[in-house]
Amino acid sequence: MDVVDQPAAEAQNVAGASRWYDSLSIRLFAFTLAAILLVELLIFMPSAATQRINWIETRIEAARTAALALEADPSRMVSEELSNELLESAKVLGVAEMLDGMRMQLLPARNWQGGEIVRVDLRQPTMTGSMGSAIGTLFAEDGRTLLVIAQGSADGRTLEVLLDEAPLKEELWGFAWRILFLSLVISVVVAAFLYGLLYGLVVKPMLRVTESVEQFRADPGSWTRTLPSTKRRDEIGRAQNALADMEVAVSESFRQRRRLAELGEAVAKITHDLRNSLSVAQMVSDNLSKSDDPRVQSAAPRLERALRRAISLATQTLEYGKSDAPDADLQEFNLFDAVEEAALEGINGNTQIDWVNDVPPATRVTADAEHLHRIASNLIRNAAQAIEGDGEISAFWEDGALLISDSGPGLPPLARENLFKPFAGSSKRDGTGLGLAIARDLARSMGGDLELESSDETGTVFRIRLSPSGHLDEVN
Repeated sequence: MDVVDQPAAEAQNVAGASRWYDSLSIRLFAFTLAAILLVELLIFMPSAATQRINWIETRIEAARTAALALEADPSRMVSEELSNELLESAKVLGVAEMLDGMRMQLLPARNWQGGEIVRVDLRQPTMTGSMGSAIGTLFAEDGRTLLVIAQGSADGRTLEVLLDEAPLKEELWGFAWRILFLSLVISVVVAAFLYGLLYGLVVKPMLRVTESVEQFRADPGSWTRTLPSTKRRDEIGRAQNALADMEVAVSESFRQRRRLAELGEAVAKITHDLRNSLSVAQMVSDNLSKSDDPRVQSAAPRLERALRRAISLATQTLEYGKSDAPDADLQEFNLFDAVEEAALEGINGNTQIDWVNDVPPATRVTADAEHLHRIASNLIRNAAQAIEGDGEISAFWEDGALLISDSGPGLPPLARENLFKPFAGSSKRDGTGLGLAIARDLARSMGGDLELESSDETGTVFRIRLSPSGHLDEVN
């Protein structure tokens, strides 16, 4: 039975359960709908104010017409029956006229039941005030009466009309519901249109990109779906094409890495068995060297050197095949003595080479003594092999770093270009190029680095930096 990562499975279930809410499509549709409704609300405010003013002015005009009917009577007095008919036809509760501060009751408010009176002045209306009054009417308590003040039938006269607010409130609510219904229809239609347009142009391409990125997160080494390239030249098209190229490159890199890992594992096993076989062969060679046969005596040294080189290659290959350099054990020690010990191993008794240790004898550093010994002995051994005949190898202290130089002919251009690359940086015919690669790994494990300072016909100089600041941690 396959074992499933429980936290990952729970996270995937949660993501699937909330997909409808977190979806960009749903949010886009909701935001579009809300934006259109907000615009409709902003349009409704002045529309409701205009609707309210028109409703009131219609009744004012009817009140003016009723007032003009009184002009036929010189006494401007009508019967109660005619007054009620005029009020009913004008849909008002009462009409009065002001002239020079004197109020003349044209149509008395006989049917008014009393209640709160709200003054409305139409002589100098403002849109802001009208919108506020419209909202106030929509949410006003029942039973209010409007006292509307408007221009009279002649200059200098002011008309006062008493209106019941209930019909106006009912009219405004009917208008509001019609606008709301129309706004919802428009919002849904426009939102659906914009949603479909943006879904095809933005959401759907981003969904493909998102699915590909999620698949990459789940399994970077392989894809069941490959993101196709697109001819779009906008930002989304460029992002999709870049991701498609990245998928191909990363997928190929992972496949190559997997093949190299499998090959490296096989090589490590073969090298391990080969080293054991070569060790046995070296023992046989040692026994053969004791033979009195002149032919054996002549061939044995060459066989021994060949076996030694083969064992060295197998050992270095196994050593480099380790995933990481060993951890550094930083301790304080005398640098002069450490370099001197590394030189004994690197030069190995070659009397043609002059060894000069110019490191101050009192210099003490904090580093990994074993790592430093391996780095320095490797550099000194390479220098000794590079020198033809007499020559000099020296170590000296400069700017807080250890430098090792030789008087050899210098490195060839190809070797300098691939100096620290395994299996490529050796200038020797039988070299592997692993020594300098391992030495640099050891230096970097201590927080520093190994660098080629210079290399020409006068010799080669390597600089060893072992601390994060770029220098050996010198202790005075």
